[in-house]
Amino acid sequence: MKKRILGRTGFEVSEISFGTVELGIPYGFGVKNQTQMPSEQKAIKLLHDALDSGINFFDTANAYGRSEQILGAAFKGQRQNVIISTKCGHLPVEGDKAPTDGQLREILDGSLKQSLDALQTDYIDVYMIHNATVPILTNDAVMRVFSEYKDKGLARAIGVSTYTVEQTRNAIDSGLWDVIQLPFNLMDQQQAELFPHAQKKGVGIVVRSVLMRGILTDRGRNMRPELKAVEQHRQLYNELLSDDVAALSDLATKFVLSHKDVSSVLLGIDRPEYLQKALEVANGKYLTERKLAWAKELAYPEPGFLDLVKWDRNGWLI
Repeated sequence: MKKRILGRTGFEVSEISFGTVELGIPYGFGVKNQTQMPSEQKAIKLLHDALDSGINFFDTANAYGRSEQILGAAFKGQRQNVIISTKCGHLPVEGDKAPTDGQLREILDGSLKQSLDALQTDYIDVYMIHNATVPILTNDAVMRVFSEYKDKGLARAIGVSTYTVEQTRNAIDSGLWDVIQLPFNLMDQQQAELFPHAQKKGVGIVVRSVLMRGILTDRGRNMRPELKAVEQHRQLYNELLSDDVAALSDLATKFVLSHKDVSSVLLGIDRPEYLQKALEVANGKYLTERKLAWAKELAYPEPGFLDLVKWDRNGWLI
């Protein structure tokens, strides 16, 4: 597993970041309940196998059920060998409804303590805001508290998880955040316009939604009628498949890894076969310039419709 530098943090992170949300809560295309999730014992073995295979970057969040606890149990005694990124609890900061500075600090301090306790550590490598809306990104108290966490060594680096181009641009321009986790994939390529800007500012880019929660895999067939246009567009990517990139999931992952400004690609892994597939795909052999340009031309024509949160809320991902 090759490593890339995570922006100005200087961290050498694996090209694949192990996403652990599926280890903590039912999540993803077709996953309905805990019976479809791995046991804690199997999850810990999977994490150990990933580390032994060269993956050193692990993503979790306060909101991912028992994910942090499982990571803490897995890496107790070898904390120095892993780079852990986690996110604070969701912040109630929207315009006039924002809590006071004191309330925000209480919320953030409590969330950080929960994460440190669950992870069985005294520091977080990358501590992030979960769903960093513009009101959160521009809130002085939030920025001040996160800066203090970094100054005190509770967080080695600080970052944000964004959804929109506006949020990402705001985070980069602020000069405060070291890392941005954002959605980017074959269909939704909107964020790519900001990659050079982030590179220039020394901001590390971690990409999520690479497989669109299973849509850009073999599981993405027979979708709900509301997503018929998406399913039809998905078939266009078959033109890019070849002997060396035979599966859509491989193409989707290699497409993102072909962008040199991306530090790591976040993949949700909850089965040994998914780990093995990730290791096989991240082999340093990515798309040619011709095929990359072709893939860029096949972005979904209405990216505003690609709202996975809304789809999930509407029950379209079941």
